[in-house]
Formats: sequence, structure tokens, C-alpha cells
Amino acid sequence: MDFGGDDEIRFERSGAAGIVTLTRPQALNALTHKMVLALSRALTAWQVDPNVAIVVVKAEGRAFCAGGDILQVYHAGLAGNAPVDFFADEYRLNTQIQRYPKPYISLIDGIVMGGGVGISFHGSHRVMTENAQFAMPEVGIGFFPDVGGSHLLPDLGGHFGMYLALTGNRIRYGDALWSGLATHTISADGQIGLLERLCETGEPEAMLRNFFRPAKRETERETLEAIARHFSAPTLSDIIASLETDSSEFAQKTLATILQRSPTSLSVAFRQVRAGLTMSMEDCMRMEFRILNRMLAGRDFYEGIRAVLIDKGSVPQWRPARLEDVDPLDIDRYFETLGDRELAL
Repeated sequence: MDFGGDDEIRFERSGAAGIVTLTRPQALNALTHKMVLALSRALTAWQVDPNVAIVVVKAEGRAFCAGGDILQVYHAGLAGNAPVDFFADEYRLNTQIQRYPKPYISLIDGIVMGGGVGISFHGSHRVMTENAQFAMPEVGIGFFPDVGGSHLLPDLGGHFGMYLALTGNRIRYGDALWSGLATHTISADGQIGLLERLCETGEPEAMLRNFFRPAKRETERETLEAIARHFSAPTLSDIIASLETDSSEFAQKTLATILQRSPTSLSVAFRQVRAGLTMSMEDCMRMEFRILNRMLAGRDFYEGIRAVLIDKGSVPQWRPARLEDVDPLDIDRYFETLGDRELAL
């Protein structure tokens, strides 16, 4: 079935299912604009197709999707052509998935980060194998947890979402299941069988129960209690102060991680996750689009990409370099309306 996307994304009909396969394994299935537009077209068509009962999204290779094509964004932004349209269409797709009236099943068998989270975790069924790893690492590149991060992360129990947003740390399938990010866990070798049964029946609930394999929580209870205690603090500086007063290995390691991140990104991410708790998906995406436009016009995002991906291994020089030097009025500007450039949903 041809909805576009060239060799980057494939669409098939099999039995009761519309199947989407990400086909850029050499690029860890990083999302391109073509892929975003093609997936949106397919979902629009399948929504009204009575022969499509469910949608299944999967990927080739060792990653589900490691994010958006950030290098493309970096080079376009430096050339003065920041690809705002790509993000607008991506955020619209995230919203389309969250609203989707048919079961939307993501089979995640590898790394899922950033843009990959946006095309999987807003769906009704998030299925992860023992090979899956989830992260929203954007604060480490001077960006922010977008693609609906402000909708997903606040709902996680024990302030786990704030912890993930401010550290960018990876978690495995047990923590994802415990926190509510994943709805089901299965074994990697059960994927083919599950897909076949889904296509035959178009009935995800019973099939996922049959293939479900419990996954133990990877993070110890003591650590989860520490996360809840520290990351429930009412301000970002209070979180830092709370970690500073805890001499445990976990607290000191977490503090060291956070202090390596962009102070501006941390400030934006903290406010974004707090705000998202009481906002609809649509309002979260409009907020994120406002933030995005300011990030693309700023400096830390380009500095983060340079340090992490261009001059690999170098230390980014954030401006401002310290959290205490971040001006709250500067952070306010990230959230201000865009007027007639607001995201249309």
C-alpha cells in the first residue's frame, strides 16, 4: 500500500490489521518528515476502512525508533531554515494517534526515544519486549521532552516522569510496565506469533493476555521511594537541594547527571511536566510547539548537538552554564503564545 515514505516506512494490510513497519534500521529508524506524513495518511485512510480493525506499528533492526532525524534539524537550523513544519506535522501526528478510535498497537523490541515515543506511547497498546529501552534524553542535547512528553510523563506514578525528564536516563521494560508507560510485556520470540494472531482476529485484548509475560520492576523499592521524595519537590531548585542533602549513591549519581544537562532545558522541562499534569493532549502539543519555536531560535540545542553528535564526546558549553544563572523571565518566554503561528490541530 502506497501512502508515501519511499523506502523509509512500509504499509501492509494483513487480515484485520493495518501494519506499519519502520524501515530505516541503519539510522535506528529515526523519523523523517516523509515518514511522519506517510503514517498520518495511512491512519486517516485506515480509520474509515471497515476492513481494518486494528493498527500495528513495528520496526526493522535493533531499534524501534531512536527519535527524530536530529542531524537534519541541526543543519537546517544552522542554515537559517529551522524545520518548524516537520515538528508541526509530527506533533499533529502525535495528537492523531492519541485520538485514534481503533486499537493502535506498538510492538517495541529495541531502543525507543524521542520521536519514537511520539509514534508509539500515545497509542492504546504499548507492548515491550526484554530488548526494549525507553528514554526521553532531550535535556542532554539542549532540547526538551517533546512529542507529547508533557502529556505522558506527568501521569507516571511516584514522580517517575519528572525523574525521567530531568535525567534523560534509560529504563527497561519492567520499569516501563510498572510505571504505566507500557501496557503489556512479551518475550521477543513471541512477536511473530502475536502479530499473526492479531491479524487473524483483530482482537488485541485476548491475544495480548495470551502472550503476556510478566516483567519484574528493575528499580528497587528504596530507589523508587527516593525518586518520589526528591522529585516531588515544588521547584527545580528544591529538587536539586533535596538531592544535595542525600548522601546515598543513587542521589549523588542522579545529581551529577542532572548537573551535566542544559540548565535552560532543565528549567523548561520541569515547568512543562508540571503544567502538563492538568492539560489535555491538544493543549500540551500547543505548549510544546511554543517551546519548540524558541528552542530552534536559541543556542543550547545547537551546542548540544555539536557536542554529542558532531564533535562526539566533547563537553557542551551551556549558556547560562549554571541553574542559578537562569532567569525565570527567560523561561517564561518559551511558553508565550505564538499568535497567528500557533499549532493548528
